[in-house]
Amino acid sequence: MSEIDALSAKLTQAKESVTRRFIGQNQVVDLVFSALLCGGHALLVGLPGMGKTRLVDAMSTVMGLQGARVQFTPDLMPADILGSEVLETAVDGTRSFRFIQGPVFCQLLLADEINRASPRTQSALLQAMQEKSVTIAGQAHKLTPPFHVLATQNPLEQEGTYPLPEAQLDRFLVQVDVEYPDRDTERAILLATTGTQDGDVHAVLTADELIDAQALIRKMPVGDSVVELILDLVRACRPDTDEASNLVSTRVAWGPGPRAAQALMLMVRARALLDGRLAPSVQDVVDLAGPVLIHRMALTFAARAEGHSLNALIAQVAQDRLQKRAAA
Repeated sequence: MSEIDALSAKLTQAKESVTRRFIGQNQVVDLVFSALLCGGHALLVGLPGMGKTRLVDAMSTVMGLQGARVQFTPDLMPADILGSEVLETAVDGTRSFRFIQGPVFCQLLLADEINRASPRTQSALLQAMQEKSVTIAGQAHKLTPPFHVLATQNPLEQEGTYPLPEAQLDRFLVQVDVEYPDRDTERAILLATTGTQDGDVHAVLTADELIDAQALIRKMPVGDSVVELILDLVRACRPDTDEASNLVSTRVAWGPGPRAAQALMLMVRARALLDGRLAPSVQDVVDLAGPVLIHRMALTFAARAEGHSLNALIAQVAQDRLQKRAAA
């Protein structure tokens, strides 16, 4: 309990520091913090100018992580991310290959506009995101822990882009939708970012402390009611199965796999920790269902033509499963 209290206090300081640079949007900040606490990656989806890059930069500083940025473009090659081997000639005339590390050898990688690179380049991150290592010329190179990818994506401008494949989307623990700020928040942003001084951001945690926090997250107890609701929800979102709801059977083309349940289990623990609670609740499952599941599902063509949205469908299924379990 003392460990959780101490960590919760530090996380409160970290959030306060981040929000000096990334004003408002508390839900966005909480989701990104939760993804890092779970040891996972996050996909930030929002229009240009919403502060996504600014948020990632602030997170890198506050969490004490070595950060790197890659601007994804159509001509970007895998070697530009992973690194490459170069042939060197020594003084005595002997030649040998030396591996030069790419920007992926960091602790927090900002993959800016990740869907602008070709599928070949996108796939270069798959091994790094899942196995925390990269293979160059048959030689495996381990990444320094902790390693996280925060990728950004513009949901509107799709010309000249390559949609992320489902296998890579599933590697992201959570999708964070960065929406327009409300009027008061936008006013605060306007005043804070057009003056002579920017918000002060300082390191609150270290990489080692983050690793300890990630280990602590996995030790947090989870009640049977939370576990069963996670299973009910994930299994209900899979079409063509006996447990699928009517909405899912008629509107969903494909649903989430077991990795979605794992992600939801970790995220509810992280949310409880951020709130200073010792264990997650069933409401945490309902609230986090959308960010965890939305990029792991797809609507049918007919459902999209009728104007249905995944966010609304997931929220409805989560509420239905919660009420059904409460009535049981």
